[in-house]
Amino acid sequence: MKKKSNILLIYTGGTIGMVKDYKTGTLKAFNFDELVKNIPELKQLDCNLRGVSFDDPIDSSNMNPRYWAVIASIIEEHYHDNDGFVVLHGSDTMSYSASALSFMLENLEKPVIFTGSQLPIGDLRTDAKENLITSIEIAALQKKGKPVVQEVGLYFEYKLYRANRTTKINAEHFEAFASLNYPPLVESGVHLKVHQNYLIKKVTKNKSLQVHKKMDNRVAILKLFPGLGENVLQSVLGIPDLKALVLETYGAGNAPMDEWFLNALKNAVENGLHIINVTQCSGGSVFMGHYETSEKLKEMQLVNGKDITTEAAIVKAMYLLGTGVPAKLFKTIFETPLRGEMV
Repeated sequence: MKKKSNILLIYTGGTIGMVKDYKTGTLKAFNFDELVKNIPELKQLDCNLRGVSFDDPIDSSNMNPRYWAVIASIIEEHYHDNDGFVVLHGSDTMSYSASALSFMLENLEKPVIFTGSQLPIGDLRTDAKENLITSIEIAALQKKGKPVVQEVGLYFEYKLYRANRTTKINAEHFEAFASLNYPPLVESGVHLKVHQNYLIKKVTKNKSLQVHKKMDNRVAILKLFPGLGENVLQSVLGIPDLKALVLETYGAGNAPMDEWFLNALKNAVENGLHIINVTQCSGGSVFMGHYETSEKLKEMQLVNGKDITTEAAIVKAMYLLGTGVPAKLFKTIFETPLRGEMV
């Protein structure tokens, strides 16, 4: 007889875990028993469910690297007793958190599925039930005794995406997330359709999970715009002890050719700042040197962000700085796909 999968639900906060107090009309965070009461269908799932919650659930706008370390620690502590993990998280910063966990959990061989909802679980038209039930089903999927998904994913509105490929694109629709540079890993219809060829292929067998909890947040993001002033650029580049800057450029990695702009970047790079060139387009890739307006950036040895999302770029920088990567290797390692986050 097939043994049931053990799935751990980790509640960090967010709309999905809220139930309405119909007397006052306010939303309050549930406990695990409340969740099962609100979704009786969970009892029909062919797996053993357990839940842990942050002591004080937070709105995802308050998420930061300290909380990522808490999520990583919970997974580490319960890793051997569970076959999969579902992290309930507010949607606003979910792409950042899920991307961060993908880097923090090295040699992951079990599913860690982030999900949430646009409406609270007790609402009549809530999307929480489908998102949660299907996330659990995906986390419980096994083939020949091994989990089908062995990476960090983000499930929302009938699609499981690779977490570090996602961006929140809509604050109102149920389809809140997109992964424009990488196809869905699993699609939910009448059946769950798993796209095996898109899943991460494990090449390292039997390496134990390594959890990296140190994220260095001496990073910043600067989005280029027509009219960006020299004083703004200098202010950002001059932030004391700044280690990495994600520069959101135009199109395929293009930037203005003003001398003051190029000189400021050149000086910053020479002074040891890692500047990562990512496109501010939702989809597509940086292709430095394709146009004259990016040739100079290439010559300056800016880090090529290729088709990485801004969310994944900022947390990858935090992760690499946190693991103490030598400065001279930062560019090479950043430009290498570590968890399927870029081509």
